[in-house]
Amino acid sequence: MIAPEQGPYVSPPKPQQRVSWRQALWITLAAVAFYVVVRRLPTGTNLSHMDFRAGGSSVEFCDPANPQFMPVTTVRSPVEMILTGGEVLASRPAQLMLTMKTVTGKPVGPADLLVVHTQKLHLLVVDPTLTDYQHQHPAPGQKSGEWVVEFTPKRAGLYRVFADFTPAATARGLYASADIVVKESSGVSVAAETPAVVAADGSILREGFRFKLQPRESPMRVGKVLDLTFSVTRDDGATVPLQPIMGAFAHLVAFDEARGGFAQLHPNEIDLARKPDALRPTLTFKVTIPKAGRYIVWAQVNLGGREMAVPFWFEVLL
Repeated sequence: MIAPEQGPYVSPPKPQQRVSWRQALWITLAAVAFYVVVRRLPTGTNLSHMDFRAGGSSVEFCDPANPQFMPVTTVRSPVEMILTGGEVLASRPAQLMLTMKTVTGKPVGPADLLVVHTQKLHLLVVDPTLTDYQHQHPAPGQKSGEWVVEFTPKRAGLYRVFADFTPAATARGLYASADIVVKESSGVSVAAETPAVVAADGSILREGFRFKLQPRESPMRVGKVLDLTFSVTRDDGATVPLQPIMGAFAHLVAFDEARGGFAQLHPNEIDLARKPDALRPTLTFKVTIPKAGRYIVWAQVNLGGREMAVPFWFEVLL
């Protein structure tokens, strides 16, 4: 007899192979269960992703890794910000109450925000002439959604306050704005700063330091990623005591002439363990400007424990 044709011999699964598949299945199920449990754990905030959806045209979910000029006043923010307080006078300290609520009416308090650049809430305050710029960090108030901020305006006019914060529910940068009227006062003056001197090369001289902010390409164009280089030197050749400020070696804040929005920029050099050159510390920044016009860029630095802000004007063309 002729034996029936047989196919290739296939050995049955080994016991250890069956065990491996079972282990993989149990590991997968455990990972899924862990993910579900973690997602349900309280985060400290009662707000959700949907509380920060304004609908339509809105300023939300901005990527800090791709800094752009934000048109805060021309689009709707998913967070309403209101400033209240007594009469605010030029050259006199003022205390204001800042209230923030989502479009769903829920208060936005400290537990609802992440710490970004050492603070949960950054306020960028600027007067109509753009010559009085102040960076403030309000303290939590007694009620949820209330914040207290103190500042001393240098002159009268309609000050604009921009808020920069990151909700824990979204982990994306968000912005809002409000205005406050500052009235004239008499008999009181603030301590005058040493006036800045603009050199022929566009650098700013103040208190023995020379500040320089240069675009890589000139002229600066709308819609392009602009590379900026910021440096500080001393005319006497001494070292520059540059220290971190808000978790970076310098910050730049840009406003358009109409104060329609702002851009808060942080250096590409993020490692604080790698200090810039002691004689000529140099940092680089990026920003994208959407509209043509004149812009002022305030450079904030910490020099030996003293914080200073220096302004630079630029023209951005189509």
